[in-house]
Formats: sequence, structure tokens, C-alpha cells
Amino acid sequence: MQPILLLTTVAGAAFALVYVLDHYVTGGATRPSSTGPVDRYLNFDHSHITDAVSSLGGMIAAVLGIVITVVSIVVQLSAERHAGVTTMFFRDRTNIAVMAFYVIACVCGVWTSMSIHENFVPHATLVAMMVVCTIGLVAMAPYFAYVFRFLEPQNIIDRIRRDSVTAAKHGMHEKEKSKRDAAQAKLMGGMAELTDLTSNSISGKDKIIASRAVDALRELAVDYVKRKPDAAREWFSIGGDIKDNPDFVAMAPESLEDLEQRRTWVEWKIMRQYLGIYNEALPVMKDINYLIAIDTRYLGEAALAAKDDELLTLVTWFMNSYLRATLNAKDVRTAYNILNQYRLLIEAMLRAGHGTAAVGAIGHMKYYGHVSFNMSLSFVTETVAYDVCALVELAHELGLPQEEQLLRAFLDLDRSAEERGQEQALKGVRKAQVKLAAYYLTVGEPQKAQRIREDMEQEPRERLKAIRDELERVESKDFWEIIDRGRNFEYMPPEQKARMREFFSFIDERATPRPAVVNEA
Repeated sequence: MQPILLLTTVAGAAFALVYVLDHYVTGGATRPSSTGPVDRYLNFDHSHITDAVSSLGGMIAAVLGIVITVVSIVVQLSAERHAGVTTMFFRDRTNIAVMAFYVIACVCGVWTSMSIHENFVPHATLVAMMVVCTIGLVAMAPYFAYVFRFLEPQNIIDRIRRDSVTAAKHGMHEKEKSKRDAAQAKLMGGMAELTDLTSNSISGKDKIIASRAVDALRELAVDYVKRKPDAAREWFSIGGDIKDNPDFVAMAPESLEDLEQRRTWVEWKIMRQYLGIYNEALPVMKDINYLIAIDTRYLGEAALAAKDDELLTLVTWFMNSYLRATLNAKDVRTAYNILNQYRLLIEAMLRAGHGTAAVGAIGHMKYYGHVSFNMSLSFVTETVAYDVCALVELAHELGLPQEEQLLRAFLDLDRSAEERGQEQALKGVRKAQVKLAAYYLTVGEPQKAQRIREDMEQEPRERLKAIRDELERVESKDFWEIIDRGRNFEYMPPEQKARMREFFSFIDERATPRPAVVNEA
């Protein structure tokens, strides 16, 4: 009712303004003579323009009908693919302004057609109506272009993200509980819309839109983390408007309280959306899984920059959840890609001085290495071994005190498999250990290399010789397929390879026969 009254009032005021101008200024009389082309053109005669004025009003009404028809069809088609488009369309000020302009112009056209009398022709009113009708005709095509741009998926995604960021920014500092709860609900609604866009795009095999929506969730999260330190304490309490959300309702009360105390409910919700998308994309669009891992790593790096230890822990938990879902699906390739991002995240932890958090994360990697071996996914176990090897090397380069813990975890990676008598499948793990031993010899740490050598004492000589020969044959750091890691697992620089030969010298020592012991008795 309010929009109707508002449009009627504006139309009436606009018409009254020009009509009063005619009544008191122009006089509304037909001029007896014309002094120029403009004056002659505007010298309206009531007996000749009555039909033209009616057509003028009808023309603007026809334009309004065209605009409504085209826009309705386009918006409906877009709404079938992306939920919330209709609401978003009618919240846009430009769309509201254009529609209001055409409605007001139609109303003014009707009133103008009834304002002409035998002795009174409202010149200013007619000129104003001509200008309005002209604008309506000329603006129709540019407005259609605006609508098409407005409904492009990329622009819809960006608009949802911006609105969500704005809601969070205002809610963080809002002191009134009702407004703060409304801001939380709007933020959650934006997350849900982005997730829905992603899910629909995955179903429609539209990787571009799905990727952009996933990135938008990450941009929202990273922007939020930057603003988070300045937020009011009340913001981190889950408000009544969102407490009924299924994700929160399903949680145990204690877990919900933990989210509030750790001040991570927003990030948890975003990554919970990620986990749902991850499970949905795993069978059909694996590139989205890799992108989710990348964006989760970015969020972890943002947590490191903000010194938010609780968020860093949460990011690690979700990385573990991605790995668990991937192993359950027995998707080796995706696990390989996820582990790459997990390793990069742990590297960022080590460089930021979060050695304790890195030790915990590597413990998780080792666990999933054991799980993958028990599931006969030995390549995943091998990938874990090479990643942990690289992390131990980095810890040594940085001089971190946690290096010893990382080394122990690395040497423990093959324990459970040995107990099952499946040593052959762990050749890749032994190769990674040989690489680390060669690295230690290269940097002047023979004692640590000796520990690795002692760990391999019980290995059969034939297996060790096979490992040495296979590592010797690797000459190029580039793998013969396109990979994201950029380097062959088994490649070693020339100096490190020379040290590897030194490490393997104990094979020959073991092969040397010992003198027989003569029993003189």
C-alpha cells in the first residue's frame, strides 16, 4: 500500500507543479502569432493536439508494458537458476527508480490528456510530458542492457558478497540486539545464497560460476577475518534469528558454546558450507574440491596473519574432513591435490613460527597416511611421506625446535604397515626417508642421517638396492605429466644425490661376508 501511495503522491506533485506553472505563468492561451520555429512548434492549439496528447500517454504506457514484459521474462529465467534473484532485483535502487519513473509518467500522461480545454492549453505541462516520453523511449534499450548485466551470474555473486560484507561490518558494531541479530541473519542468508549458486552450478556442470561462488565465500571470510578484531563482544554470540539454522540445531549445546567462546561461528559456517559443496562436487566436479582446499588454505593464512589460533585450528579440522571424505570415496587424485594444499598451509605455519600447530597438523597427515595404507591407497601414503619430508627439511632450514618432533613423526609413518607385513608397498615411504637422509648429509647433520639409517637396518638388501637404483635413474625435476606440485617426488639435486650414494654405502658393508668363527672345541 505504501508504494502505491508514494507513487500517486509523486505523480500528483509532478503534474501539479507544471500545471500550476501554466496557470500562473504561461496562461495556457494560444499565441496569435509565432516569432520563430521553436515558438511556432510550442504554440499548441487545443483543436489539433487533443489526439496527440492521448497518444502520448498511450505511448508511455506501451513502453512500460514492454519493459515489464521483457524484465519479467529475464528475471524469471534467472530466478530458476539462482535463488533470491527476484528479491535482489527489487532491492536494487536503479530498478525501483526506473519502474517508478514509468509508472509516474503514465499517471501524468493520463492527467495531461484531461487538462486541455478550449481556452486553456497547458504548454509547460505538454512540454514536460513530451520530455518524459522521450526519456522513456530513449532509456528503454540502455535499461535492458543494465538488467542483463545485473543478472549476469558474476555480478549476482559479487553483489551477494558485498551485501554480506556490509551486513557483517554493520552488525559487528551494532549495540541494539535486534539489529545485530538481523545483521547476522542477513550474513547467513548471503552464505546460503552463494552455496545455492554453487550447488546449482555443479548440477548444471557450470564450472565457471561454481568456481566464482566458491571464491566469493573465501573473499567474504578473509574480509571478515580482517575486520574481526574490532568487532564487539556481543557479535560472537549466536543470535536468535540464526540459532534455528539446521547446522547450529544439529550441534551439541557444548559445541555451540565452544563456537561462541572461540569467536569462530562465522568462519565455521562458511567452511561448513564448503564441506557440503565438497561432498557434492567430489563425484562430478573434482576441480571444485581442489579450489575449496586452496581457498581454505587462504583462510588459514589469513588466520596466521591475524594471529587467530582458534581459527587456525578450525581450518586444520576442515582440511582433515576434506581428506576423510576423499579417502572414503577412494579418490587418490583428489587426495593428492588436497595434501598439496595441506602441506602449503603447514609450511605457512612453520614460517610464521607456529611450530606447535604444525606438529599437530603433521600428526593428522600421518594418521591419514596410515588410514590410506590400510585402505590399499598406498600412493596417498607415499604422498604424505614426501610432504612430511619436505616439511622436516623446512623446519631444519628455519631452525625450529619442533624439528625433532617432526622427524620422529616422519620415521613413524611406516610403523603400522610393517606390523601387517606389507613392507613392499611402502617403498615410496622409504624413498622419502632416503631423500631426507641425503639432505641431512648435505647440510652437515650426519647424526640425523644415521638415525634414518638405523631405522632402515631391517630392510632386505634387495629392496634397498632397488630403491637406490630407482632414485639414481631420476635425472629431471620435472615429472612427465602436468602436475601442480611442479617437481618430481624422487628428484634430488646433484649434490644431494651424491650424498645419497654415501648413505647407501652401508648396503655394501652389510654385503661383505664376515669371517667364520672356528669352534676350537
